[in-house]
Amino acid sequence: MRIFLTGASGCIGHYITETFIQETDRELFLLVRNPNKLQFDYKARPRITILQGDLQEIEKYSDLLKTIDVAILAATSWGGAAESFETNVIKTTHLISLLDPNICQQVIYFSTASILDRNNNLLKEAGEIGTDYIRTKYECYLRLSKLKLADKITTVFPTLVVGGDENKPYSHVYAGLPDVVKWIGLIRWFKTDGSFHFIHAKDIAQIIKYLVDSPSSQRVSRQFILGQKSLTANEAIQEICQYFNKKIYFQIPLYIWLANFFIVVFRIQMAAWDRFYLNYRYFTYQNAVTPATFGLTNYCPTLTDVLKLRGIK
Repeated sequence: MRIFLTGASGCIGHYITETFIQETDRELFLLVRNPNKLQFDYKARPRITILQGDLQEIEKYSDLLKTIDVAILAATSWGGAAESFETNVIKTTHLISLLDPNICQQVIYFSTASILDRNNNLLKEAGEIGTDYIRTKYECYLRLSKLKLADKITTVFPTLVVGGDENKPYSHVYAGLPDVVKWIGLIRWFKTDGSFHFIHAKDIAQIIKYLVDSPSSQRVSRQFILGQKSLTANEAIQEICQYFNKKIYFQIPLYIWLANFFIVVFRIQMAAWDRFYLNYRYFTYQNAVTPATFGLTNYCPTLTDVLKLRGIK
């Protein structure tokens, strides 16, 4: 099997690539802009090819793409309206169009749970006022159903991603975690509405390998929300306090109307999407999956595991 992977130099990409290198003998083609950012050993075994470049020049690999069995599309552009649209929409869909429908068994496309509502339907605000990244992910998802390979596309929607270590780049959430938890002594005195899912990049890699090993037996697209069981904000505070052995004697409610009051009074400038997120609060989804869903072992199922793996004492 020949696998083409974009985004190998990112946090999730590192875990996916390492998993396929260590646990399979499949032929890997890794499209990376800067090979020097790769912290895994891509010379560990044969049948691993580094393609230096990015999605902007995907046409260079037209002949190769016609021979690919599985494409895993994890690359993304995070900012700049023009660049994000070109990379996340135009070039991503063009890459899929270059695959041979008679050879390609599956395309695994990385979207984001931020474009979905609590019922797993498209969140219209994501397409209207989302960041450049979110709006382009929204637009790309709309275009997938119009591609000739639409019935072979598996779309995954990661929730909050944690992961990274001395040999892998940190996710945005994971990188900032030590700065957040040092405020737990103050945070523990408050309670608020809200809920969320998270998932470790290593657990994502396990799921991706499973999906590659188990393509759909029917000609139909598949969708998976990637996330551990949802946590409320108050449950998260309680678990973190327990980890640090800090007791909660009482908590002061933080009401959303109070936050909005201070925003107005002090004329705090917020982007439309940030304001929407502040008021939305419940970032949960239906039927989120973990490795356990597929009979595998969860690597990082709890916030306590997140703190331990991050090395927070």
